[in-house]
Parts: sequence; C-alpha cells; structure tokens
Amino acid sequence: MHDRHTSLSQQLQELAADFVSTQSNRQSLITVTGIDLSKKFDKVTFYVSVYPEDAEGPAIGFLMRKRGECRNYLKDKVSMKQLPHVEFALDEGEKNRLRVDELLNE
Repeated sequence: MHDRHTSLSQQLQELAADFVSTQSNRQSLITVTGIDLSKKFDKVTFYVSVYPEDAEGPAIGFLMRKRGECRNYLKDKVSMKQLPHVEFALDEGEKNRLRVDELLNE
C-alpha cells in the first residue's frame, strides 16, 4: 500500500510540474516542490514555490483557476479509479529554507 502511495505521489508531482510549465506565462517561475496525496487518494495538494516572491499571489490565483484543467491533464496521463480533487498551495517550508540561506550568507 505504501509503495503505491509513494510511486503515485511521485508520478502526480512530475505531471503537475509538466502541466504548470506548459500553462505558465513565464513572467514568474513556478516550481512544484512537493505533494500531499491523501491516504484515500481523494485529494491532492501540490506545493509550489514562486519567483519572484511578489508574483506569489497572482501565481496561486492562476493555478487555482487552472485546477480543473490540471485534473483533466492528470486524468489523461494516470490510471486511477477515482481522480483526486486538486489544490495548489505555497510551499512555506521552501520559502523559509531560502530565507535562512539568505540570512546565513549575509
């Protein structure tokens, strides 16, 4: 069971990254940095980092509007009985890590 969850998570994260790179307007860099797939496979949250930082709001808004398209994209590429509900969220952990690096380098 755990192996299926892990491999499916990896596959979904790669597909989400592909989807984001094809949909993005390239005015900001949006990177899929993590994934949280529920144990029942009914909800998936893709965590993203956005550069520059002031583009985070518009980028998350854009991704939230594209959830349905992302879900359809996943449906075409992944074999699952039921496709999970898709969410996008900022990866605060990655943001904090970058800030710590910045402070350490000062």
